[in-house]
Amino acid sequence: MVALNPPVCEFNKKAPDFNLKDCYGKNFNLDNCKGSKGLLVMFICNHCPFVQAILPDLVKITKKLKAYGINTVAIMANDYIEYPADSPENMKKLAEDMKFDFPYLIDETQEVAKAYGAVCTPDFFGYNTDLRLQYRGRFDERRKDLEPLSENCELLDAMMQISKTQKGPKDQKPSIGCSIKWKE
Repeated sequence: MVALNPPVCEFNKKAPDFNLKDCYGKNFNLDNCKGSKGLLVMFICNHCPFVQAILPDLVKITKKLKAYGINTVAIMANDYIEYPADSPENMKKLAEDMKFDFPYLIDETQEVAKAYGAVCTPDFFGYNTDLRLQYRGRFDERRKDLEPLSENCELLDAMMQISKTQKGPKDQKPSIGCSIKWKE
């Protein structure tokens, strides 16, 4: 496992469209995922300890964001043949166990992850109503340890700011996580 940091936010970059199935076989695209005030696109997976450390709090925060018009979509782009913990069956189990209230999509070809420039899990992309990038940063200062939610959850603060002003914070710290497991 290699910990990677994604690049900084490219403010106002348009969100790439996608058409992906969730772990139940239902199709989703960018338009039917977005909320009235924006969209949080996150690249996650089941096996990454960085994702596992924040997942309970992440689920709580996505519910809060939904009340403010920010919808969420999670995309799993790993090669699940090489990493079976990330298989569609295991994605479904995780979504049910954690009570996801957002789609958990499978990027079989990894083309969506490449279009977004995703490099790690978790990798967060916060968009405004016009689907222009306003946040590409970390969840909070935690790493891989199961620690309590910090008082300063940067992802929540940034997305709340986007819901109110349509602009993200100028200062953003990059996420850190496991590399996306690219197919050969």
